[in-house]
Amino acid sequence: MGLKTGNSRVFVGTSSTHQPVDQQLGALDENRRVLFDPLDLDDALEGAHQATLTAGDGGLVHDGLDIQAERLQLTAVGIQPDNITFKNVTLESERYIAIRETGTLVIVDMANPTAPARRQISADSAIMAPDRKVIALKAVTPGTPGDNIQVFNLDTKTKLKAFQMPETVEYWKWTSPSRLGLVTAAAVYHWEVEGASDPVKVFDRTPNLQGAQVISYRVSPCSKWSVLIGITAGAPERPALAKGFMQLYSAEQAKSQPLEAHAAAFASVKFAGRDAESLVIAFAQKTLKDGAIISKLHVIELGSAAGGTVKRQAELFFPAEFADDFPVSLQVSAKYSLIYVITKLGLLFVYDLETATAVYRNRISPDPIFIACASESTGGFYAITRRGQVVLGTVNEQTIVPFVSQQLNNLELALSLAKRASLPGAEALVGQQFEKLWAAGQYKEAAEAAADSPQGMLRTPQVLERLKSVPPTAGQKPPILVYLGVLLQKGQLNQSESTELGRLVLSQNKKELLTNWYAEGKLTPSEELGDLVSAAGDKDMAQKMYTTCGASAKVIGILAEKGDIDALVAYTGQSGQKIDYMFMLQSMMMKNPSGAVALAKMGIKQTPPPFDVNTVADLFLQRNMVREATAFLLEALSGDKPEQAALQTKLLDINLVTNPQVADAILANGTLTHYDRPRVAQLCEKAGLYMRALQHYSDLPDIKRVLANTHAIDPAALTEFFGTLSKEWALECIKELLVSNPEANLQLVTNIAREYTDQLGADNIVKLLEDAGSYPGVYLYLGSRMATSEDPEEHYKYIEAAARTGQIKEVERMTRESVHLPAERTKAFLMEAKLPDARPLINVCDRFDMVGDMAAYLYANNMLRYIEGYVQKVSPAKTPQVVGALLDAEADEAFISNLILSVRSLLPVDALVHEVESRHRLKLLTPFLEHLINEGSTDPHVHNALGKVIIDANNNPEHFLTTNPYYDSLVVGKYAEKRDPNMACMAYKRGNCDDALVDCTNKNSMFKMQARYVVERADMDLWMRVLEEESPTDTPGAPTRRKMLVDQVIGTALPESRSPEQVSVTVKAFMAKELQSELIELLEKIVLQNSAFSSNANLQNLLILTAIKADATKVKDLVHRLDNFDGPAVADKAIEYGLFEEAFDIYKKFDKKTDAVNVLLDNMNDIPRASDYASKVDEAPVWSQLARAQLASGEVASAIGSYLRAGDTSNYAAVTEAAKSTSVYGDLVKYLLMVRKKQKDNKVDTELVYAYAKVGQLEPLQEFISGTHQANLQACGDRCYDESMYDAARILFQHLPNYARLALTLVKLGRHQEAVEAARKANSPRIWKEIMFACVDAGEFRLAQLCGLSIIVNADELDEVSEYYQSKGHFAQLIDLLESGIGLERAHMGIFTELGMVYGRYRPEKLMEHLKLFTARINIPRLIRACDDQQHWKELTFLYTAYDEYDNAAGCMMLHSTVAWEHVKFKDVAVKTSGSDVHYRAIDFYLAEHPDLLVDLLSVLTSRLDHAKVVDMFAKRKMMPLIKEYLVTAQKADVTEVNDALNNLLIEEEDFVALKHSISTYDNFDQLGLAAKLGLAAKLEKHELLEFRRTAALLYKKNTKWAKAVELAKADSLFKDAMETTAQSGDSTLAADLLKYFIEAKQNECFAACLYTCYELLRPDAVLELAWKHGLTDFAMPYLIQSVKEYTTKVDTLLEDRKQSEHAQEEALKAQQKQTAAHNAYAQLMPLALPAAPQQGAAGYGGF
Repeated sequence: MGLKTGNSRVFVGTSSTHQPVDQQLGALDENRRVLFDPLDLDDALEGAHQATLTAGDGGLVHDGLDIQAERLQLTAVGIQPDNITFKNVTLESERYIAIRETGTLVIVDMANPTAPARRQISADSAIMAPDRKVIALKAVTPGTPGDNIQVFNLDTKTKLKAFQMPETVEYWKWTSPSRLGLVTAAAVYHWEVEGASDPVKVFDRTPNLQGAQVISYRVSPCSKWSVLIGITAGAPERPALAKGFMQLYSAEQAKSQPLEAHAAAFASVKFAGRDAESLVIAFAQKTLKDGAIISKLHVIELGSAAGGTVKRQAELFFPAEFADDFPVSLQVSAKYSLIYVITKLGLLFVYDLETATAVYRNRISPDPIFIACASESTGGFYAITRRGQVVLGTVNEQTIVPFVSQQLNNLELALSLAKRASLPGAEALVGQQFEKLWAAGQYKEAAEAAADSPQGMLRTPQVLERLKSVPPTAGQKPPILVYLGVLLQKGQLNQSESTELGRLVLSQNKKELLTNWYAEGKLTPSEELGDLVSAAGDKDMAQKMYTTCGASAKVIGILAEKGDIDALVAYTGQSGQKIDYMFMLQSMMMKNPSGAVALAKMGIKQTPPPFDVNTVADLFLQRNMVREATAFLLEALSGDKPEQAALQTKLLDINLVTNPQVADAILANGTLTHYDRPRVAQLCEKAGLYMRALQHYSDLPDIKRVLANTHAIDPAALTEFFGTLSKEWALECIKELLVSNPEANLQLVTNIAREYTDQLGADNIVKLLEDAGSYPGVYLYLGSRMATSEDPEEHYKYIEAAARTGQIKEVERMTRESVHLPAERTKAFLMEAKLPDARPLINVCDRFDMVGDMAAYLYANNMLRYIEGYVQKVSPAKTPQVVGALLDAEADEAFISNLILSVRSLLPVDALVHEVESRHRLKLLTPFLEHLINEGSTDPHVHNALGKVIIDANNNPEHFLTTNPYYDSLVVGKYAEKRDPNMACMAYKRGNCDDALVDCTNKNSMFKMQARYVVERADMDLWMRVLEEESPTDTPGAPTRRKMLVDQVIGTALPESRSPEQVSVTVKAFMAKELQSELIELLEKIVLQNSAFSSNANLQNLLILTAIKADATKVKDLVHRLDNFDGPAVADKAIEYGLFEEAFDIYKKFDKKTDAVNVLLDNMNDIPRASDYASKVDEAPVWSQLARAQLASGEVASAIGSYLRAGDTSNYAAVTEAAKSTSVYGDLVKYLLMVRKKQKDNKVDTELVYAYAKVGQLEPLQEFISGTHQANLQACGDRCYDESMYDAARILFQHLPNYARLALTLVKLGRHQEAVEAARKANSPRIWKEIMFACVDAGEFRLAQLCGLSIIVNADELDEVSEYYQSKGHFAQLIDLLESGIGLERAHMGIFTELGMVYGRYRPEKLMEHLKLFTARINIPRLIRACDDQQHWKELTFLYTAYDEYDNAAGCMMLHSTVAWEHVKFKDVAVKTSGSDVHYRAIDFYLAEHPDLLVDLLSVLTSRLDHAKVVDMFAKRKMMPLIKEYLVTAQKADVTEVNDALNNLLIEEEDFVALKHSISTYDNFDQLGLAAKLGLAAKLEKHELLEFRRTAALLYKKNTKWAKAVELAKADSLFKDAMETTAQSGDSTLAADLLKYFIEAKQNECFAACLYTCYELLRPDAVLELAWKHGLTDFAMPYLIQSVKEYTTKVDTLLEDRKQSEHAQEEALKAQQKQTAAHNAYAQLMPLALPAAPQQGAAGYGGF
């Protein structure tokens, strides 16, 4: 991807770089286009010298800036000093610092600076985004020119963007939260990290920056201006003073301006006299010109502006020792509008942005500063020094303004700072400025000054009133509007300002302005402002204001007026306000009826209701508001309570009279149940609500009367009503319906009967209908039940009703489909009814098998057509039954024959034959059968019948039996058996009817035929049946049937056979039946007599096997005579029967040597004979078998010898085991060596290694395992270890190596040091533990500790280690181990906890120190239990406190105070406890043990105590003076008990000043009770001190006991108090009495003073009379003059008001006349189509 470059071109000024800045900018200023680090900065900082700036150097040294010298020390968080350089550290914002280390990137989050994040990232540079956790990385890719830049989101761990720059990026910076500025050697690029864009070229670098090190790049907030800063090496004469160069670029003009500067920044500032803010650039420069150093700060406005561009400049004063110092950063505080210039050597210059006035200078760091950034949150800056200090500088808001005004004597700047940032310290200046402007008549300026006053110090009601009092000047805004307008621009107005603004705006009918300001949060709502808005008609806005300011009563009024009852309920529920329901209801009924109903509903939901329900209902009804009254009563009666019966009746009564439909709906809801039901029933009947009347009547005659109106009742509802009646009443009502109008009510009756059959009973309903003679009713009723009814009676009744009503089709359907009808009754009814259609009868007889009765009925009634139709179409299968019935009825044979022929093949022949045969008329079927056969029928039944006819006729039956393929042999054979057994056997044989043939031949002793048949059949099952042994015959000695059959088989049948299969099956049958002797006889006859089967191997095998089983004496002879048998199989069978010699002979005959020797070994157990036989044969398999037998008999050595002769290694496992069991390891070694030559098996090698170990041949063992082998050395080593062969085990474990097992083995050998070394290599907790235990047991504690340190780092093993040490009594060694363990890197909480527990048991003096040092690393709950068990109370208290269990800590200190209590600690714990009982227990504890510290405790618990309870505690103990200080402090809560106690205490101490202050400040006490009590006790009213008596009077005044207070004042001659009390009372009688008292006491001056003080309470006539009577006219004259003046003023005012009223009436009359004239003038323009308003007395619309 290529880089995008803009069309900008570099503009290079023609002036010299050493010209003044103003001159350099002049070239562009003419066209109104004003525009406004390189030396290695790290090297420059390295050469910085450490100068010290003191207060005497002329600097502005003050605490106007707060400098936190070490906000963070980078070296303290692991940053190496070598990495704290300009190249490695980046500071883009106050949030993050990024430090590059070798292969690592450290990110310091300033919100948590002590926990930096380290990431394995290798990059050449890294900068964090200013406002989020996004990092940009830059690195060089080998082989690729330029830099690769990637941006990552560290929170989501995703890559946001990446780009390969073709050029090297020399400097880069985040110019905005989503944009990077990239500076290359030739140009500057901007890259948006959001989106898919690539870096875009912005401008080219100017020549003055070529070769300079770029140290800063900034872009203005509007992105229209950019500034690039670079530095180069200084001039030869001042090489330490780096040169600074700046390039200012305008994006709009696409031009650049080169300047000299070290640092620059953009800012926005509002200059005096400007309405809008201006964009400025501030830059600092320090240049060497003609040998002189020029240091200046410039602030220049960018762009054009009316009135000319603003330019400011100021000197940067560097002390002599800082001559080579130069600015490295310039930051602008938007919060305070201040410029911070930070230099390389740590100097800080602070200037005002607007005026470029110097404010402050100081050295903030002795170390060089190389990077800084602005701190927007504090209005200051962050800077980083080369030593790693991160310092934060910000303004001290409390002192900056006084500093500027007093130290700098710059009042204007101080005032500007105060206004700009709302800083304190300018109160006097602001007030003076306001008064000065006000006195000069500059009211507009004064208003602006008040509005801009810092912290709103002049935004007071007094200033507001002064501004309102200024009369407006023509052509100018009133000052009050100027004031309020400025405030609207600044922010929110307070209540008084908002109210005044609302009054002004609403007076001009501009309410929408007020609405907008309120929505924007510019106004502070108040009740007064809400009143104004409400009067203007905006109730919603007024409601919001009332709600915000807490004017609950006004909110309720608004909501009620609006009718928003839901909101009213919600608001009153939240605020707890009460509503005057009756007043609000009466006021709303005419204006908002629906609202009144809603309010009434809301009230009725309260418990109890705030009004009488009946009264409210009457209010609605009095106003003819029936609908509203109904809605209200429905809500009120929703609870359906018995006491509401009258109201329920009223509700229904008024609606039944006025609106029956509403009453019907109410009743339908069913929510009212307690009303007067008879009354409502009558009203319902009168209103035509007959259904409701039925529901409410309770007498049967009334119900019957109403039922006469069925035409006006909903049938469905009436049907439902019947469900509420009893069975008897329901039947009566049904009867009434049938009697009154049977035809009209028939359907209704049947519907009711269907619905309530279960309740009324189907029988009762049918009987009722039958009694009424309503067969149609029966038919309709039962017709609905047929689908579900299973009652045969109902089915019969339904069929009967259908037949009687002529519903023949339904009768036919029911007889065809019903499964529950009573067949006999139905058949009888149908035969009796003699319906013209016989199908119903046919259906019944056909379905219920009464075909014979049907056929007889039809034949008797000459309905032959139905008979023919039945057999032909309905049920041909039942033709045999019809034929049988017709034969029984002696019908004509021709009719029967024709009937049979008409059905033909559809009828069942067997059933027909049975019917005809049972009547001995079988011959009748001959034509029918022949006809079927001629048609080609193959039906066995047809042929069976024909066969029976032929057998009976003896018409060549043999031919039929042998040639006919279709008859059933069993059926025909059975039929022929009684006539001729030979024909029966012929039929049975033809059909393989085995059982029948056997049974027949047995019955007739035909065994030869049976034998031949069985042999020919060759069927094993048949053989099993015929060879079954039967019971003995009755004739003793007579042969059995089986015997006769076997004789015929052996003698005749089998010799005749030439079929091997027949012979085989016969032999098997004999064998299966275990006829051994018969079988031998049979086989000898077949095999030994030269028959066709003499050489048959199977028969020879069978003969010998049978002899083995039945006659062993013949076996040897048969073995020698027969050659074609299976020798091995026969030998096996001989062995099975114990014929070992015969078996041995057979094996020798068939050359089976191995089998032969096995017979000797396994069966005859003759090892010597077997050994001789093996020597004779001398074959390896024979030796192997012999070895196996010898091994089994325990002759291991002989067996190994035989195995060696046989060379047999197959059984090496058994040989090995046997050798091990008998310890023949010497021979075993030889054998295994032989085995190892033939096969490679790890088991062989393993056993060989073990055998070496067993015989102690360690050198061959080492030699063997050093070579190639497959031995399992681990298993061998384990076996050697288990069998205590530790030397051999050591050799094996060392060879493996297995350090774990080696360590254990070395322990067994007592070589502990070597065991520890092996355990270290094994590094297994289990091994460490076993070695440690062994070392402990052996007293090797040093080695045990080495092992223990590796164990206790595993928390699960720690307890076992500790318990083992303790069980052995090695407590000191355990402590040493644990103390060493806590220093481990992997030390866990369990080690610290266990050490604490061990300290508690054995070194309690070290426990507390341990707890304090490692509180955060111990398991506190566990140690709490341990300290509690071990009674370490002080330590237990410490643990409770650390675990935040302050209640337990306090309890422990109180319970064990001698050890655990400390006052300061107890106070800290007491204030943190959660249970109040702890506080009172603490008070009791201190009272008992430390009363001198009680007040101190109470002082910290004041906010946590129930003061009344504390007072009660000390009052009971009579120790109230002890807690006086506490009472004074607690009195701020204004609790009655505290006030009473303190007042009593002050009375006792005669401290009237404090007492007066107490009762004046806190009035929550029993004042009259106090006064009366003191009066009785002579403590106040009669106290000897005057001030206490005055206090008593004060109490009477506060409680409006004016007369008593005046009496006390008069008694003490406190006449002023008496007069003031009287004036406050407002009681004219009391004032008159006081006057009389003064006259009587000759207190004339007091008389005159009383007239003035009580002026409002005295009547002039009474005063004049008293003065005249007692000669006090002169004293009363001032009063009389004032009275005359007042009355004269009132009369004048009344006259003026009357005059104004009359004038207003005249003006109103004139206005009305004008309005009438205007109306008449436009009356002709009204539409003609609209009718004129009717005149009084005239007819209405359409009247004549």
